[in-house]
Amino acid sequence: MEYSRFAAGFKVDIIVIVRGRPSSCPAYQAEICCSLGAWSWYLLSYTGQMPGRSKRYVGDYVAHISPETDYLEEEITQMFETLPPLPTTAETLATWSWSQIAPYYDSLLACRLTASNVDEWLVNWTGIAALIDEASTRFTIRTTCNTADTQAQREYTKFLEDILPPAMESEQKLKQKLLESGLEPAGFALPLRKLRTDMELYQEANTPMLAEERKLVLAYNTISGARTVQWEGNEIPLVQLLAILQENDRARRELAWRTVQSRILDDTEDLSTLWRDQVRTRQTIASNAGYGSYRDYRWQQLYRFDYTPQDAKAFDEAIAEVVVPAASRIMERRRQRLGVVTLRPWDVECDPDGRPALRPYSTLDELQDGLGRIFQQMSPRFAEYFESMRREGLLDLESREHKAAGGYERELAAIHKPFIFANAVGTHDDVVTLLHECGHAFHVFETAGLPYLQQRNVEHMVPAEFGEVASIGMEFLGSSYLAAEHGGFYSDSDAARARIAHLEWWLTGFLYIAMVDALQHWIYEHPAEAMDLAACDEVWAGLADRYLAHIDWTGLQAEKRAGWHMVLHFFTSPFYYIEYGIALLGAVQVFANARRDQEAAVEAYREALALGGTATLPQLFATAGARFAFDTGTIRAAVALLEEVAAEQEPLVQG
Repeated sequence: MEYSRFAAGFKVDIIVIVRGRPSSCPAYQAEICCSLGAWSWYLLSYTGQMPGRSKRYVGDYVAHISPETDYLEEEITQMFETLPPLPTTAETLATWSWSQIAPYYDSLLACRLTASNVDEWLVNWTGIAALIDEASTRFTIRTTCNTADTQAQREYTKFLEDILPPAMESEQKLKQKLLESGLEPAGFALPLRKLRTDMELYQEANTPMLAEERKLVLAYNTISGARTVQWEGNEIPLVQLLAILQENDRARRELAWRTVQSRILDDTEDLSTLWRDQVRTRQTIASNAGYGSYRDYRWQQLYRFDYTPQDAKAFDEAIAEVVVPAASRIMERRRQRLGVVTLRPWDVECDPDGRPALRPYSTLDELQDGLGRIFQQMSPRFAEYFESMRREGLLDLESREHKAAGGYERELAAIHKPFIFANAVGTHDDVVTLLHECGHAFHVFETAGLPYLQQRNVEHMVPAEFGEVASIGMEFLGSSYLAAEHGGFYSDSDAARARIAHLEWWLTGFLYIAMVDALQHWIYEHPAEAMDLAACDEVWAGLADRYLAHIDWTGLQAEKRAGWHMVLHFFTSPFYYIEYGIALLGAVQVFANARRDQEAAVEAYREALALGGTATLPQLFATAGARFAFDTGTIRAAVALLEEVAAEQEPLVQG
């Protein structure tokens, strides 16, 4: 390949514009590319002439020269070409110092944004931002998969102190640069609104405070990950004891429940200190950003553009009006079938007719094989996604000592793959949890067609109220395939049992959603009082009296008051919970559509997932075939459907 030398004295400050698919010229490859109108040339392999132009090469620079005037006709932008290639993995970037990372941000900041180069600029921004995002996520994975890994904790703390704060500052400057340019790339209207919100929330004084907030989350994970109990001569993780609550021996259930609660109460002193620091830190963050309450700050941070705190409170009230009576009906039937005088906390998860607890699998391979079959029946594309996660080691499902509680899915932004974390203990809940988290995971896969992190990042840019439609919707879609004849785990009778339990769990789940949301409102409306863990305990006890009146708490006041201590969202994801309720209403509508036409419902579901963060919450719901609403009428319709389907399953259970 030969180029003529350009020595006419022109100064070429900026290189490389790319138009077209970003993946064809990733920023970190530093491939020299040029663009003219809608055409693209890759000059390292191109040997012909550009229409109407000659090409001239100057050292490492390429310039477009008019053949008629021989002058520099347009400015070409330079970004990463003079820098070393970015790391190919987030693990490598996590070992870099900020002085190694900063030049990439400096290059983006120095670039003059134009309509011609903004697409490639966003690709370059995505390249560095995705690596940093994934590095942070991988630290979360390491420190939750093994809460005793002190080396990982030290490395994560260093990342939070040395990399995250300046990266956040640089991200803020890039957001400001894009917004001030007045440019709006295709599919970027909503991401721009979110970036504008980020810019309005940003305060330099909050950079260390946000890092401190993450450290406090790490401290909570350490506390929860250390929760083990003595049971039948063995020390086991606390979560493994929860499976006993599904057994028929009432005395054994009670002992397991009391053992769990006693271990939770043992952490009260440590949680009290941590909680005080968390509430204080969050209030400081809100105050620095000019907000009177953390709730108002968090509302904007969560991009809740389509409903208000007052709407959320009205939702909580509607649940009390509609769902509490329905739950009371369900629990009264349970009490009668169990033959007990009152329902105690350890009576709500066992089979009401005394049948053995469902045990869908014996090994993790059996669990994963069964899910693979379900996904194949539902959609071959879902099966492909799941099998790729198995092959690539993107599932950590076993329960073990020094593993954080709960389950989650996290996006590995640089490789655009999901990771699932769970604590499987051999119950049907594990099947539901994996369906739920796979819904999140498939959301990541479905957004692969979106070019920019600011469009496709499911965790940060997709409204969480719809992100949970992806997960809860997958639970309901998957419930149709639980029987072995459809690829699942059970006989027809046991599949019906599992479906009834799932439907009733979500119906009563509305109650906990309202309780958690109501307590969060109280906490950040009364932050000074709420710094006292005991004050929050008292409010929670009052909420339990209102929403869980069917449970007899006699002699269990301490346990009742501390019921919120196991809800990790208070400690790790403040104000994240009402999303489950709003999403449940959307998921039930998707489920209703699937009862009429499963294939069409799945296709609409996938189409909505593929929109990522480019559509509003009402638009996402509509694309999925649902209506964004959480008024009393919508709740009544959802409750009626859940009760109807449960009633349909009863004859199958008896048969």
